[in-house]
Amino acid sequence: MKNYIKKIVTIAIFIISSANSLFAQEVSKIDISTILEIQQYNRSIHIMAMLLIGFGFLMVFVKKYGRSAITATFLLVSVALPMYLAVKGLGIFEEKGEIEQFILAEFGAASLLIAAGAVLGRIKIHQYMMLGLLFIPFYVLNELIVVDDYFGVIGKVADTGGSIVIHAFGAIFGIAAAISLTTKEQQQIPISTNATSDKFSLLGSMVLWVFWPSFCSALIPAETIPFAVVNVFLALSGSTIATYIASVYIRGKINAADIANAALAGGVAIGATFDHATHFEATIIGLLAGAISTIGFAIFQAKQEKFHKIIDTCGVSNLHGIPGIFGGLAAIVVVDGLDVGAQLKGILVTVVIAIVAGLFSGKIISLFGKTKEIYNDAFEFEDVAEAEDIVEAQKEPEFENANK
Repeated sequence: MKNYIKKIVTIAIFIISSANSLFAQEVSKIDISTILEIQQYNRSIHIMAMLLIGFGFLMVFVKKYGRSAITATFLLVSVALPMYLAVKGLGIFEEKGEIEQFILAEFGAASLLIAAGAVLGRIKIHQYMMLGLLFIPFYVLNELIVVDDYFGVIGKVADTGGSIVIHAFGAIFGIAAAISLTTKEQQQIPISTNATSDKFSLLGSMVLWVFWPSFCSALIPAETIPFAVVNVFLALSGSTIATYIASVYIRGKINAADIANAALAGGVAIGATFDHATHFEATIIGLLAGAISTIGFAIFQAKQEKFHKIIDTCGVSNLHGIPGIFGGLAAIVVVDGLDVGAQLKGILVTVVIAIVAGLFSGKIISLFGKTKEIYNDAFEFEDVAEAEDIVEAQKEPEFENANK
């Protein structure tokens, strides 16, 4: 009888212990999963600040186009997020967590804002929304081919932070679209800035600078984030220093447009390698990217615009396009064991899809009208003319944008 009772007690203890162990494991899994999602959520909010505040204010440098630039930013993000999620919900894509999928949608919105920067001020507000609807499916297609290697023709590409598939794709798409969205008359109209618009643009640049590490590290393993964050800040520091030196050397004085834009080139370029580069390599990449970008703004942009017969309003080719390609190529040197062929194919496919998609989208949008009233809020906003008259009466100094 005693032995029988002992067996029952032993079995009961074993069952309780096993149940407690399983419960503890499940709680642990839930806790870890929840913590990771909370961390991703926090970074997603940082990215949203970049999209709306960073990009929004960066693009208000055009003196009389601030209301339109911020409104366009609102609308572009509002179109991109649901559009991306809708395309990804078709059932042919790998299922991901809610926050992870949302962050990927934010990446698509960032690339769209870059593309819009090339035609900023020269299309109507509703045409920005059309741009978003056309852009996102092509962006997802490129992501599917290059990042996910859906068709098995690319291989593993080093581009965690999107130097290639976010920055270069958006810039090249925008430049290609601008070919159909820039008239001869528009090419003759200068882009004017003033002290106020430049200061707001610099504010937007600083917001982007601060939150850039969250953009790059949004979806990497938690244990690699501290090292990666430092790398991104080192690259941004390098590009900021190089921008100042190159701007003063080339122009003779500091140029606000250079500081607001080229200072961010390190963040663009380090995107492909921030989770692999050493701190020294990250700094060098930033220095080179800042120098390349500033040279582009100061020397080559006018020549490029004349060659393509376009206006690149925000200079996206020199902030996102060339530094993005540079960052993708830098991975060949920095990332150990990288499949060089896959990396080059990823860059090539991105460039080709962006050009074809941009040309197509620009042509479609151009069918819905062009306007001679460019870089002016008064064309679509009420009560603007009166406000502008007050500002003009104050005789605030005006000067032509250094991008031109």
